[in-house]
Amino acid sequence: MVDVGAKDVTRRVARAGGRIAMKARTLELIRAGTAKKGDVLGIARIAAIQAAKRASELIPLAHPLMLTRVAVDFAHVDEGPAVAIEVTVETRDRTGVEMEALTAVAAGLLTIYDMCKAVDRGMRIEGIRLLEKSGGRSGHYKVD
Repeated sequence: MVDVGAKDVTRRVARAGGRIAMKARTLELIRAGTAKKGDVLGIARIAAIQAAKRASELIPLAHPLMLTRVAVDFAHVDEGPAVAIEVTVETRDRTGVEMEALTAVAAGLLTIYDMCKAVDRGMRIEGIRLLEKSGGRSGHYKVD
């Protein structure tokens, strides 16, 4: 692991996003809450939060961090159709939370896939990326 002991403790925020493209019928099941496995977005929200909290167990050499906030937002996208996810993760620590935000997005989208695969095996997870980060020596980054 990289030595971060000499870095200052600062507020660090990362925001990541992605989407899962699917058939229109699958999106309707999610919207209606009638998927066989239950509340797709509710379960995906919990999966994303859990993944953010456990990122250091999944990503080799990632530092374990005490997270102060994990916010998960979903949007239905008729064009495509798709479900978009955006996760914001915050901490007060010596290293950033980009990996936590990205891991959360991936887990949330994978959970949607798992819960809907019986009706749509052709779903595609797309565009997982860091959208914004702030805090620390590297400063502020925001996707154009």
